[in-house]
Amino acid sequence: MTDVLPSGSLTDKVALVTGSSRGIGADTVRYFAEAGADVVINFRNKAPRAEKLAAQLRELGGRALVVGADLTDPASVSTMIDQIKAEYGRLDILVLNASGGMEAGMAEDYALSLNRDAQLSVLNTALPLMGEGSRVVFVTSHQAHFIRTTPTMPEYEQVALSKRAGEDALRELIPALEEKGIGFTIVSGDMIEGTITATLLERANPGAIAGRRESAGKLYNVSEFAAEVARAAVEPVPADNTRLVGDTSGFVTQ
Repeated sequence: MTDVLPSGSLTDKVALVTGSSRGIGADTVRYFAEAGADVVINFRNKAPRAEKLAAQLRELGGRALVVGADLTDPASVSTMIDQIKAEYGRLDILVLNASGGMEAGMAEDYALSLNRDAQLSVLNTALPLMGEGSRVVFVTSHQAHFIRTTPTMPEYEQVALSKRAGEDALRELIPALEEKGIGFTIVSGDMIEGTITATLLERANPGAIAGRRESAGKLYNVSEFAAEVARAAVEPVPADNTRLVGDTSGFVTQ
């Protein structure tokens, strides 16, 4: 991995990245650890993978706490935050990365429960550990961020609508966060090569990824997009609290 953040720039900071046993979340939490942060790796059902990542990050010299939690269960979220409080005593960076809705066998309202309700639950439960200068980052996609004005693939529409609902609900908290001196940034990216969502979309709609890549000219890969998420946690909050990553042509501003 490259030095996305200056070495030592996050020494004595604590960062939680939800859904960080793999993919964008795993690379994001790795960038934080490389910059000196003590980190929290959150997973839903991939404990061995999360523990393996934690072992790798501990070799960098910092601490890595592994916490399994079902983010759609408030009691599970509370237990996770309690573990963070017991281990670290505070939280400086919260990256709301976990999302879903295309998985098979889930309840009909799972996408909204995870992509809206769980995001609010994690943030509100974590707030007592966050002080002035802390940062919250919400990870989304152009397909969700622009869903009101730019249609997406039918297979992804419900997920996109639920993620936009999550973004809207979180935006309503910005004034209260600012009063506490907590920054809030939304990071929106195009389709990301190599993610589970991209794989599921390609399975449901063969050629979807290649078509979007041709239209956009380039799609970010997992590590490239994770680098943007990591930077969003330390760089100044952008206008409209939104960091647009990659090509936005074809998306109508709302």
